[in-house]
Amino acid sequence: MRPKYPVQAPELLAGPTDPAQPRSPAPDPREPAPASATAPPPSADATEPDLPSPRPDQRGPFRAEQVRPGDPCELSHGHPVFCLPGGGRASGALLLGGAVVAWDPAVSEAGAGTGYCPAPEVLRAPHVAVGNVPDTPGWVPGAPALAIEYADAGDDEARLGRKIDDLLGAGTRWVWVVRLAGPRHVEVHAPGEPPRRALPGELLHAPGALQNPVQVEALYDRAAAQRAILTSLLQREGHSSLESLRDRGLREGRNEGLQQAVRDVCDVLGIALSTDEDASLLELDGPALAALLERLKRERRWPLP
Repeated sequence: MRPKYPVQAPELLAGPTDPAQPRSPAPDPREPAPASATAPPPSADATEPDLPSPRPDQRGPFRAEQVRPGDPCELSHGHPVFCLPGGGRASGALLLGGAVVAWDPAVSEAGAGTGYCPAPEVLRAPHVAVGNVPDTPGWVPGAPALAIEYADAGDDEARLGRKIDDLLGAGTRWVWVVRLAGPRHVEVHAPGEPPRRALPGELLHAPGALQNPVQVEALYDRAAAQRAILTSLLQREGHSSLESLRDRGLREGRNEGLQQAVRDVCDVLGIALSTDEDASLLELDGPALAALLERLKRERRWPLP
């Protein structure tokens, strides 16, 4: 059964300016038990909220400076939000989706679980963040351009909704929620727009944050993620795609073959190539080398410039 809120370090939950509260005296065993103690326990499938949902205008007493890296909580308007570890399916998909966006050619900063502190009473750590992930310790001011959350069976929807609102309110331009339970899909959240659902086969766009559109299934499927990562790595090295790299290899191989054919024909005809003439072969493309080769066979001499 999920631990009931709060499950935090005592020094985190005790406000630094609040006096210590005296411990209540033990109840007299001769007195009747309170009604709550004799009431029947809740059913096993009853859902108990970890924390009563505060109104948006309510501010809790806690601040980001009281939370240390590694503490299992975030903050929403000063209220602690306990963070449970993810399951195997969500953790594996998170790793794939994070790699897909991290290697996009336009991305220079990306992180997993980065803590963002846009205000003293707000601390949020999206599963994957793109943009505004500095190589420095401590909480990051502001918010990422793109945040990706993974939601699986049993996740708290109200808590997820508050997290999305906090991120968008802090300046995040897109929040992609990858739904792993049931028919898989991605929910796209953006400021001032209603959420929309993207299904497998559709493309997700984040202009200004990502160069390449992302296939929905690349955020959780290993084969799709591998294709997307390979494309991004090739683009980072100057190749638009794997097909373009293959075409370039074929062209260069064909050109090298024609260059060698020209040298062989010149050797048979007794034509001595100067250093400059040999170097000029490297500047010719395939059609020009083929035309030079045919002319050498026909005229049996090196063509004048």
